[in-house]
Amino acid sequence: MKKGNTTIIVGAQWGDEGKGKIVDVLSENYDVVARYAGGHNAGHTVIIKGKKFVLQLIPCGVLREGRKSVIGNGVVLDPFAFMKEVNSLRGMGVKVDGHLFVSNRAQVILPYHRMIELAAENAPGRVKIGTTSRGIGPAYEDKMGRRGLRVVDLLNKDLLRSHIANACREKNMIAHALFNSEPLDADKMFEEYSEVAEQVRPFVVDTAALLNKSLNAGESIMFEGAQGTMLDIDHGTYPFVTSSSATSGGAVIGTGVAPTAIDTVIGVTKAYCTRVGGGPFPTEIHDEMGDILRKRGNEFGAVTGRPRRCGWVDLPLLRYSAMINGISWWVVTKMDILDELAEIPVCVAYKINGKKTSEIPADSGSYDKIECVYEKMPGWMTSTEGITEFDQLPAKAQSYLKFMEKETGAKVGMVSTGPDRDQTMFVEGFKAVVGQADKKHASPK
Repeated sequence: MKKGNTTIIVGAQWGDEGKGKIVDVLSENYDVVARYAGGHNAGHTVIIKGKKFVLQLIPCGVLREGRKSVIGNGVVLDPFAFMKEVNSLRGMGVKVDGHLFVSNRAQVILPYHRMIELAAENAPGRVKIGTTSRGIGPAYEDKMGRRGLRVVDLLNKDLLRSHIANACREKNMIAHALFNSEPLDADKMFEEYSEVAEQVRPFVVDTAALLNKSLNAGESIMFEGAQGTMLDIDHGTYPFVTSSSATSGGAVIGTGVAPTAIDTVIGVTKAYCTRVGGGPFPTEIHDEMGDILRKRGNEFGAVTGRPRRCGWVDLPLLRYSAMINGISWWVVTKMDILDELAEIPVCVAYKINGKKTSEIPADSGSYDKIECVYEKMPGWMTSTEGITEFDQLPAKAQSYLKFMEKETGAKVGMVSTGPDRDQTMFVEGFKAVVGQADKKHASPK
């Protein structure tokens, strides 16, 4: 029977909402942090006392001493990227060994996955999704096609040799026929992967068993998502989405913890909105204001360095995200980026073909027809950077947060006013939800 407290942290927009910092801040209150989806295409940036950590695969909880960090079965693992990150953390003095665990059921990314993704993304006539070309999508394709290699198989040399030989034979033929790609050397691949497998081996366990035992022992778990709701394979702006379940439901599928074990879902949203790569973006700003937000917010991908598209906060999108995920609390990030604006447009509704709607369209074509209905809110025109008490926020900044609450039906529990761990405020009631002894804070209500 479940005993411990569980919380899912999910991105409410198109990813890059600042989940890395939020997971790091909240991980103080949890015994275990578990990553449940995605691969090393997800960059989480955490700044602690000015020191910058960029994590791609490893959960942000690893930066908290004494916490257990878990890479769940829903993640696709590039073993070389994993070991590079492990060694980097070791070099920065982070205690990884004995605290980090990898699911024996996680799928492995192999070189032919990258080859196929890169070739497909650049093939003539293909719709460019804007992937990172790191093999994430093809690895998930092989998983669903029941021809993937799992971590437990990576550790079996005989099975690894035969899998690579068979896969290379098939993938080389496909890649050559479709994209005229150069063939991969199966023998060389086996040698490299059998060597890295031994480096990965000490981290590998049955993480579903580990997590459920932790719960039964009364330990608390935070589940860390990758990307954001609107990039979810089922519920996002298909086909401009990722290849996994980025919503809160993915935490159950991607870790082996039962749905009945989940207590709280927290959604992370910027005070404005961004998106990387192609695809619909109703509130995108196409004038110089987009450049201003990008520069002030340092809106460039943590993994790829790609500039992010910038826009105003989209309340229909946040309502949809709250519904799909079961979000009861918001964490609002990058509030300080709006400090210098005299007026802040907020999208409160959509019109499609002149008809007002409260629903997110399923087809990408309808997004092109969206006319955003904006309500302009007064800016606060003063710095909020580093403020840690809600009462100290300018009145107009408080009103901005109250409006988000009113329009979405979820409470604002936490606000980030800068990139550092300490530049964070909690509002009344939220600390009790995330396992801290509640202190007296003003409420946005």
